Amino acid sequence: MSSHDLVPARSGHIPIAHMRAVYRVTDVERRLDKLPPKEHEHLRSTYERMLERGPERFQVKPSALPVMEALYDELPNFTEVLDDVKRQLALCQDSRDALELTPMLLLGPPGVGKTHFAKRLSQLLGTGMGFVAMSSLTAGWVLSGASSQWKGARPGKVFETLVDGQYANPVMVVDEIDKASGESTYDPLGALYSLLEHDTAGSFTDEFAEVPIDASQVIWVATANDARAIPEPILNRMNVYTVPAPDRDAARKIALRLYQSIRAEHDWGSRFDAEPSEAVLERMSTLAPREMRRAWMTAFGNAKLDSRDQIEEKDLPETGPRKQAIGFVH
Repeated sequence: MSSHDLVPARSGHIPIAHMRAVYRVTDVERRLDKLPPKEHEHLRSTYERMLERGPERFQVKPSALPVMEALYDELPNFTEVLDDVKRQLALCQDSRDALELTPMLLLGPPGVGKTHFAKRLSQLLGTGMGFVAMSSLTAGWVLSGASSQWKGARPGKVFETLVDGQYANPVMVVDEIDKASGESTYDPLGALYSLLEHDTAGSFTDEFAEVPIDASQVIWVATANDARAIPEPILNRMNVYTVPAPDRDAARKIALRLYQSIRAEHDWGSRFDAEPSEAVLERMSTLAPREMRRAWMTAFGNAKLDSRDQIEEKDLPETGPRKQAIGFVH
């Protein structure tokens, strides 16, 4: 495989893929040789997998400045972020420099599309994606791994994404970073102090594998509802963007695009009108983007049950406070 292999296009452009070693085979062999026989089987299998897969991963970047108009249209409330991404892509697109994006923090209320933006960024760049939901962490080592001396220990998400994935520069999403618990023995965000710095990220050591990993090319996207819960040293390492909820016109465009997308994705979609009515779009524009897909699916189903090929307002789910669950006595 040459150093200029091409990987399949994902967003209307062909990414240029060089190869980059994300660890040294000699480091892995040294650690494997030191393992006592018949002990640490999970660690042994991890080292053997690393040797089998080899250290080289695709390091991709767009071959030209990608067409981003569709993203501006799809994510109208992310214009500031997209502008900055475009500027940074322009700097490297006609040079030998690697793709480099400053770590970014997307601040905004729930449901405005922050996680969806990160997924679309990964598709735009033609690279892979790792995902860590900080709100669900029960230990402080999910990013950096836990020592193999601990029962049930395993590598962290950064290690897994680079070693088990195909890319040296994946998009790594740290979702709801402001929800990370500070009550555990280990700081869940501790690993980020070095991972967000290019120089120190080049020799990041996962506590489970204890083999230096080159995480310097990782593209970091964090999401949060409230910056006040995030340590200042982490905020200082990131470009912080406040993402507003889409206004009424933008919400209508998002709702229409979702309708058309769902209709095109399903064989049954051709039985429905090409576009919903203005009244239905107006109702949909009151929903957060993350709620729109579920609302459309409910509406399509209701219309089908009523033997109609167009969605009416009555097909949409009721908005407002959630109904009380059955079976609970207050």
